[in-house]
Amino acid sequence: MPFPVPPRQRVPFLLPIAAGSPIVACMAVVGLAEFGYEHAFAVRIFLASAFVLWSIPLTVLQRALWRRIPMWMLVVAMLAAGYVMSVLNNAVLQLLAIHWGRVPSFSWFRTLAGLDGCWLAYIAFCAIHAIVAHAYELRTARERLHEAEALAREAELRALRYQINPHFLFNTLNAISALVTERRNDDATRMLSTLGDLLRTTLEGDHAHEVTLAEELSTTGLYLDIEKARLGERLIVDVRAGPDVLRARVPGLLIQPLAENAIRHGITRLRTPGRLDLRVAREDGNLRITLHNDGPVAESNDTVRPGAIGLANVRERLERLYGEAQQVAVVMLDDGGCQVDILLPFRLHASPEVA
Repeated sequence: MPFPVPPRQRVPFLLPIAAGSPIVACMAVVGLAEFGYEHAFAVRIFLASAFVLWSIPLTVLQRALWRRIPMWMLVVAMLAAGYVMSVLNNAVLQLLAIHWGRVPSFSWFRTLAGLDGCWLAYIAFCAIHAIVAHAYELRTARERLHEAEALAREAELRALRYQINPHFLFNTLNAISALVTERRNDDATRMLSTLGDLLRTTLEGDHAHEVTLAEELSTTGLYLDIEKARLGERLIVDVRAGPDVLRARVPGLLIQPLAENAIRHGITRLRTPGRLDLRVAREDGNLRITLHNDGPVAESNDTVRPGAIGLANVRERLERLYGEAQQVAVVMLDDGGCQVDILLPFRLHASPEVA
């Protein structure tokens, strides 16, 4: 059973008329051989004008029947409508011919049998209208599919981003609780203050999926301040990023979960101070982010265990955002450390503000 086409999928009214306009030029070319005869020019002007005028009701009729009746019925209806219009044109042409003295009397046979009254042109116009309408529907359906895919992708990205916040918050509150238990009240107070700044940054922002590298480093710096308040001299941090990459676009909360993963599964398990080195540099048309952390040899595999939320979340978000244009490599080192290499397309924000 055919269903009406939703309004947003219907072809604009003037589009098939514009697409069928070259038929008038074809009619003029076909009539060039007759221009030597008397009144030939007037006849061609009449047929061209009639075609333009009749194309409007043809468009209205075809739009009204499109997708509402079976295709074969639509074809028959448009053939019949075009034939009726052609007969009317032939009738007017015969009356003009009688007026000019070209024919002695009116003939119904010539009126009904002749194709000079644009029937073939009307058939061609209806075919063009059908092609245009079908192509427009396909394009609209493709756009709606892309919109649905984009909405689904947006929902997935937001869900992945929101996964980070409660995970980080849970770990930080545990750390603050430990400081309170150890009666390190000053450290706990500083950590709470920094946590408030970090939550304002992550929860009150515009939630864009991409931010500048400078903003991402600032957010990561707040998190590292919390960890340094908790671990003290046990954590050594070295961050290096040139000024030429600070406006590069990177996914929001990209580095923080990697740093959290490195500290939680690597440095906190060391009995000696551990280093966390972060390097960001431009390589040709790419942005390379390298994070290296120390870790105990015996438990090094824990750093990249499949259940680690931080690394798994980063991998999935990068795949959603950049597809095959990104690379993530995780290497376990012989000394127990871990190195994560991320390669992204290098793109700059148009302005210092987050788009």
